[in-house]
Amino acid sequence: MNIFFTSRRAAGVITVLVLMLTFLLGMLAGDVRERIISVTTKRLVPIYKVDTPEKKIAITIDGVWGAEKTSRILDIFDKYNVKITFFFGGYWLEKYPDMVREIDKRGHEIGNHTYTHPHCNSLAPEQLRQELEKTSLLIQDLTGKWPRFFRPPFGEYNNTVIRVAEEENYQVIQWSIDSLDWKEPGVHFIVKRVLEKAGPGEIVLMHNNGKHTADALEIIVPRLIEMGYKIVPLSELVYKDNYYIESHSGIQKRILSPRERK
Repeated sequence: MNIFFTSRRAAGVITVLVLMLTFLLGMLAGDVRERIISVTTKRLVPIYKVDTPEKKIAITIDGVWGAEKTSRILDIFDKYNVKITFFFGGYWLEKYPDMVREIDKRGHEIGNHTYTHPHCNSLAPEQLRQELEKTSLLIQDLTGKWPRFFRPPFGEYNNTVIRVAEEENYQVIQWSIDSLDWKEPGVHFIVKRVLEKAGPGEIVLMHNNGKHTADALEIIVPRLIEMGYKIVPLSELVYKDNYYIESHSGIQKRILSPRERK
């Protein structure tokens, strides 16, 4: 009888231990699943900055309203033999076709900024494709060139926006230095902000019709050159092939060949 009761007691203990172990394993499995999901769910990001050993920096200018100050900006770039990348909305392209041709004639790049400047996260994939195609067709019609780069309005994006743009063969561009010229903070503020944050591979955001943008560029451009920077369009900064983008920083990095890794 004693043996019987001891065995039954032992069986009860074993059962409890098994249940506890099962519970713990279940929790562990859940944690592991969460970790796997975290690792395998890829967050897609645009290019914020380029990892480059060269002292190159890109000034990019968005245009969605007005053109009164654009000629002066172009003259500043001509004065210092600087080429940059502009991003225009489709309706801006339609409103100022002669200015678009002039920008292209002076050797600057024009990127896609959608047609209606919408919040892209709210668009269905096909709607975004239509926005991109309509704008690129306008750029091609005015300049004879199909744009390589796309900048989402408001800097707004999600995985769908990035994926659709890449499927349409665009490289998606954000920025690493927001000049905040759109807030009209004054020339000194814009100049100080850009120059203090300047570094190799940085991408600067400005706007063609900002109140203080041209005055700020009159100071920023020669100062960057004095600091040893080469101001380049995105096509001379952004890697076209053999690269990856860090999901936590948006920094574009080259994939080194075996020889370069030695």
